[in-house]
Amino acid sequence: MSGSRLTPTTTPRRANLVSSAQDTRSRLPITRAGLAALVLVVGLSACTSETFVHGQRITEEQMQQAPVGASREQVELALGTPSTVGVTSNEVFYYISQTEQQPVRFLNARTTDRRIVAVYFDSEGRVRDIAEYGLKDGQVFDYQARKTPTTGEDLGFVSQVLKGVTRPVL
Repeated sequence: MSGSRLTPTTTPRRANLVSSAQDTRSRLPITRAGLAALVLVVGLSACTSETFVHGQRITEEQMQQAPVGASREQVELALGTPSTVGVTSNEVFYYISQTEQQPVRFLNARTTDRRIVAVYFDSEGRVRDIAEYGLKDGQVFDYQARKTPTTGEDLGFVSQVLKGVTRPVL
């Protein structure tokens, strides 16, 4: 015991603490850079473009299965149930599809393509003609903006004056 010396064990621990603090500081900029990159990627993901396709897209292969002279049943088997039929008669089947592009998530979508395939039938129920219409062939209008006037609600100038005269004043 006379020749043995005790060495303090606190010095190496302290050195470890100092070196681990330096390691943490050196890793901190990497962590901040990683966090900034993550925020940037998540933020930019909202700026990606989206494409929406509505309706039934008719392919050329399907069109070949419903040639001129085919019956209504053959057309429905080849092309599917129509989006709508003629208003005044069942002489026309309409297959409507539309593609919209939304450049940024918070902006409104814009119609980039519209395709209408019209299948015309003769009096015997056979395909007489097939026509295809695109976005350039029609006018774009807002269905919700159109208003059908209700009878009795739209009063003319004279009616409004007479109605105002006949009301009792309180």
